Amino acid sequence: MSDTHAQSVAYVRDTMLPEQAPPVTEAGVIKWMRENLFKGWFNSILTIVSLYFIYQIVTGAFPWFANGIWSTSSLAECREVLDGATGACFSVLTERWNQLLFGFKYPSEGYWRPTLAFVFLIVALAPALYPAAPRKMLFFTGLYPFIAFWLIWGGTILIPLMVLIGVIAGYFAFKRFERQSFAMGMLAGLLAAVVVIWAGGLIPSLLPGFLALEAVPSRDLGGFMLNMILGTVCVSLSLPIGILLALGRQSSMPIIKWICVIFIEFIRGVPLITLLFVANVVLAYFFPPDANIDLVLRVIIMITMFASAYIAEVIRGGLAALPRGQYEAADSLGLDYAQSMRLIILPQALKISIPGIVNVAVGLFKDTTLVSVISMFDLVGMIRGPILASTEWNGVYWELWGFAVFVFFIVCFSISKYSQWLERQLATDHR
Repeated sequence: MSDTHAQSVAYVRDTMLPEQAPPVTEAGVIKWMRENLFKGWFNSILTIVSLYFIYQIVTGAFPWFANGIWSTSSLAECREVLDGATGACFSVLTERWNQLLFGFKYPSEGYWRPTLAFVFLIVALAPALYPAAPRKMLFFTGLYPFIAFWLIWGGTILIPLMVLIGVIAGYFAFKRFERQSFAMGMLAGLLAAVVVIWAGGLIPSLLPGFLALEAVPSRDLGGFMLNMILGTVCVSLSLPIGILLALGRQSSMPIIKWICVIFIEFIRGVPLITLLFVANVVLAYFFPPDANIDLVLRVIIMITMFASAYIAEVIRGGLAALPRGQYEAADSLGLDYAQSMRLIILPQALKISIPGIVNVAVGLFKDTTLVSVISMFDLVGMIRGPILASTEWNGVYWELWGFAVFVFFIVCFSISKYSQWLERQLATDHR
């Protein structure tokens, strides 16, 4: 009786079974391939066809890269060395690397100057782009534009120093009148900066040799250096101008609103290449007769105007995406317009607008190659002009254009990956 009762009691295990490894098909590389490459018959066919095309491209291009020649001084010598075999003539890169990067007029003994400016650019961007960077580095970020100008263009250091003092004076004037009115603060800051810069312009003429580097005219800038200068400067300027245009378009003052609307719609309706021709031919007529505004500055003005109009629309979309309660919350806290925009509205709108802003920045950097149509020798202008026109390298195309594709892809891909990282850090999807 007791045995029967004992057998009817359920057995309860008091120890855990040892863990077992998952099946081979449900872990590691095999699992990833099943889920991403061979999930169903249609995906399997697409994967096989894609692998076939990749194999054909790699096997066709590999001999061209593997047999590449790096040490000849002309295309004719490359062909003699190859002796009918398939191979690239990379010697054009080793022979003309300086022209591809710095143009053909920039002094060769001064290549260290734009190189050092590029290194400083990375250091200056670190605290602005990465929250983990020391905040004290922002001081160098503020000084960088003036240091870079002095390094690349040369001349006495007093010129960028006077401009720096003018910017500082304008900032303090803005803060002084900001409480009365945001517009009054902007006007006071602009006037203070202009007056200080104009008055300080007399000092460099008194000490022309003070910490002076060899002056390099803007027309001597070229190569990928020119693309980097135009891209960095225009993106940096177009973002704050675009923010002001977006806020102006939503202003309750009709004059300011319609000025911003007309500017944005007009610029967005005109191709960039047309604006570049305007910068080359027409813009000089809007300056005083004796003013000598160099072409690089005119191009920067036009590209900045073009990018600002697009960024303004992107930011306006971010502002429109915010709930009305955010504006009402700022009013309930007793904040004025400038404080509510700076502390509550714009931080949220800019987070929403990150993908659009990055898209404009990437497109703008690639569009800097259009300056080659107005006889500016950027990277594309150098390839189309002096290099391919020379007798030594006439006929080299894939190597040069492949190099241009490579350097632009590195920069644009880095910007894209940074924006994705920043979106994850800021949680722009409001999870």
